[in-house]
Amino acid sequence: MINNNLYKGFEVELFTGSLNSHIGVSADIEKHFSNFVKEPDNRNVEYITTPEKDYKFLYEKLRTPRKNLRQWLNNKGLTIIPSSTLCFKHDIQFQRSDIENVYHQFIQDNYGISIATSSVHINIGIDNLDKLFAAIRLIRSEAALYLSISASSPFLNNKITENHSQRWIQFPKTPSKVPFFVNHNSYVDWIEENIANKNMQNIRHFWSSIRPNGPQRPLILDRLELRICDFVHDINLLLGITAMLELRILNLFDNMDTLDPLTASVFSIDELSEICDQNEINAAKESLNSQLIHWQDGKKIICRDWIKNLLSDLSSTAEKFSMKHLLKPIYKVLDEGNQSMKWINQYKNGLSIDQIMKIAIEDMIKSEEEDV
Repeated sequence: MINNNLYKGFEVELFTGSLNSHIGVSADIEKHFSNFVKEPDNRNVEYITTPEKDYKFLYEKLRTPRKNLRQWLNNKGLTIIPSSTLCFKHDIQFQRSDIENVYHQFIQDNYGISIATSSVHINIGIDNLDKLFAAIRLIRSEAALYLSISASSPFLNNKITENHSQRWIQFPKTPSKVPFFVNHNSYVDWIEENIANKNMQNIRHFWSSIRPNGPQRPLILDRLELRICDFVHDINLLLGITAMLELRILNLFDNMDTLDPLTASVFSIDELSEICDQNEINAAKESLNSQLIHWQDGKKIICRDWIKNLLSDLSSTAEKFSMKHLLKPIYKVLDEGNQSMKWINQYKNGLSIDQIMKIAIEDMIKSEEEDV
């Protein structure tokens, strides 16, 4: 069934440093590796995978750049830090990767190091515009679930925070209010208006849990970009999250009348927008244990239960596309807790943040040596 799968690609942000500090070398990395690009803060770097349908190819495309970077960092006594925030004690000054870049200057002046986070953006290819915007509406309504599975940022500046995803709490969502787009035209109008009134500096300055993406935004779009996930160092789990996302979209395409929030929710689109924003904040605070409001009927539900129900709903689609095995890591997270929960437990049991990260870095290296 691979031919009927959707194309998938990733933008993976990473932190570099030592076993107890964040050290920025992204400008050097960009010079050395053609598939890496620097982020505004030098402690961050990103690589982008080309689209694939087959999950085995995706596994290698996620693993290989990371292994190559690790080898290069190792020669400098550095490593990849698997936290989604600046977890070690750090300089709170912005560390510019590109002094000449005017957009980076704007980011530094307006946001400072609140944007110094790492995450994984998951892109799913959808070239039919009506289907694309229906998928964006549905996945935005359930974005809190994906954040909860991926949460990996309970620490900041060598302290434990109150949050499972400190990254999503601190990241400056822009514009602060994003509507539910009823179609492509409503999205184009909204983008043009927000750039005109300076809510956004440019088309890239749209930082939300999910957005349309494509070769010539806002006019030419061909994919959905889910931006809410924390950095996921376990590639099998990342592919599990991606499989859940893809299956939900395929599920939607077979059930547009009953799964598009535009027609299948008890709420208006303005109400939905507020509910989803609040669900995201609740999930950032307590992840799998958070209490959320279901977009369909307005009932309160614990996030872990919602994910279990969703996996059950997707089981026949997963069977049809021979993708059930890909979801196993998600069931493991539901049973054992996500990365943040595990780190919080280790911290409560007396380990320091330095010790916790050292173990996580070793686990990450070990996982890169394993087969899919």
